[in-house]
Amino acid sequence: MSKVEIPAGLKELLQGYTVEVLRRGPPDLVEFAVQHFTRILEGQRNNQGDKKRSKKSERRGVSFETKSNTPKKVEEEEEEEEDTVKPTTGKYNRRVSVCAEAYNPDDDEDDDAEPRVVHPKTDVQRRRLQDACRDILLFKTLEQEQFSEVLDGMFEVLVKPQEHIIDQGDDGDNFYVIEKGVYDILVQKDGVSVCVGKYDNKGSFGELALMYNTPRAATIIATQEGALWGLDRATFHRLIVRNNAKKRRMYEAFIECVPLLKSLELSERMKIVDVVGARAFKDGELLITQGDAADCFYIVESGAVKIMIKNKTKAGQQDNTEVEVARCSRGQYFGELALVTNKPRAASVYADGETKCLVIDIQAFERLLGPCMDIMKRNISQYEEQRVAIFGSSVDQLH
Repeated sequence: MSKVEIPAGLKELLQGYTVEVLRRGPPDLVEFAVQHFTRILEGQRNNQGDKKRSKKSERRGVSFETKSNTPKKVEEEEEEEEDTVKPTTGKYNRRVSVCAEAYNPDDDEDDDAEPRVVHPKTDVQRRRLQDACRDILLFKTLEQEQFSEVLDGMFEVLVKPQEHIIDQGDDGDNFYVIEKGVYDILVQKDGVSVCVGKYDNKGSFGELALMYNTPRAATIIATQEGALWGLDRATFHRLIVRNNAKKRRMYEAFIECVPLLKSLELSERMKIVDVVGARAFKDGELLITQGDAADCFYIVESGAVKIMIKNKTKAGQQDNTEVEVARCSRGQYFGELALVTNKPRAASVYADGETKCLVIDIQAFERLLGPCMDIMKRNISQYEEQRVAIFGSSVDQLH
């Protein structure tokens, strides 16, 4: 029997289709396949003419321009001008047809030969960038060398009031980290643009379109002058997406065992793995402080934590002593109900021995898994029973 050779590109095509099926859950797989591969074919035809130019621009870390009927000589002059344009002052033009490109994060071919994108920065700029990136969960699992390369590849973007950073339906070009400014999140619903949230001087956005090769899911508009740091799509894929693929292999099975997340669809759990961060804590280290605002919830991967509440005197006043009310070990979670009830943390949490937790921040949770908040609210009575059984106290007392 002759050996059957797998055609080049087949694996990537099928992988891209599989990801889209899991993400969208279409009722008719055959019809969805026709639409999916037709979109890829159209994208390849549209991109064929400017493929070389797009690749050159991508490696320089600049944005892609849509193809025009500009004469070749003029286009070459514009390319030369682009080399002198700094991304801190230029508008980020939209990339074309990235949805048509299948990406395999496990394919390391030619990775070492790919030029590293470096945008020079002053010491002050780099310190500002490091401060802005300190709490970005997508960067938490990167090795120091990878994180340093991410910082090298990022470029500053100064924005003005009412400026559109990304538009719903566009193809993804860059991932953005917020240094300062307030940004509205707008989504088209029944032909009407609805504000579904905002970023207030912190956070990040734009990763979904790059991770899954899908159009932008929302429009982001600056409401005041601000500053962003962008990371081009090629560098994002090479460092973040490939790292997330490894992270999926590490955490996907574990995530499926967490009771809170069992009610989610597979595609939703995949997104959870993509945004989850891992943090290690030493014995006695403080994870949550009673009275603080809730910004994330935790899942214990290894070790354990102690949940402590400040003791109350007979007069009902709190003193400085704390009483242990519960412990959480591997697979258990804590802090999630404070996100649902929008109340301050009602207890402090300490590591009991060397402990490692997975962390999901509230911004990523609401933006990527909006339905999950509704799921938690619907099941809140079940959580109350669970917490009462464990703590012997009401949820309101223990978050």
